[in-house]
Amino acid sequence: MTKFRKLNRPTGHRMSMLRTMVSQLVKHERIETTVAKAKEVRRLADNMVQLGKEGTLCAARRAGAFVRGDDVIHKIFTELAYRYKDRAGGYTRMLRTRIRVGDAAPMAYIEFIDRENELRQAKPPTPPPPQRAAVDPWTRSRLTRQYAPPKEEKTSDSDS
Repeated sequence: MTKFRKLNRPTGHRMSMLRTMVSQLVKHERIETTVAKAKEVRRLADNMVQLGKEGTLCAARRAGAFVRGDDVIHKIFTELAYRYKDRAGGYTRMLRTRIRVGDAAPMAYIEFIDRENELRQAKPPTPPPPQRAAVDPWTRSRLTRQYAPPKEEKTSDSDS
């Protein structure tokens, strides 16, 4: 796997915690946690939605090896895959909320976007740029040349 934040935990505890948090995020579609954990959960949750969009048996086994619960796997491969079929990425949003009282840790909500009761509405997708007509390289080269303006003849008014 790629580099993760260590979150001050041994590897087994950290991976177990992240698996549980991703499963709870899929189940409830919004959880509150610390900012550092939310950033890690966001990476993994986006990965699970991507597997759900693939929809293959291999993707289902990979997702099943990570998340906990058959209902969570079913939701990833049906509801979330259908909801985000036209979206290329960025399925989750992190919103910073408060400072926790006990240890002053910054807290954040992490939630899926494009759902009911979301904390902030998703921005509309940006339209793709218009397609340009194809131009062969020789014509493009001729069009991009900068020509100097023609020289103006110096005429003196005193000769007239």
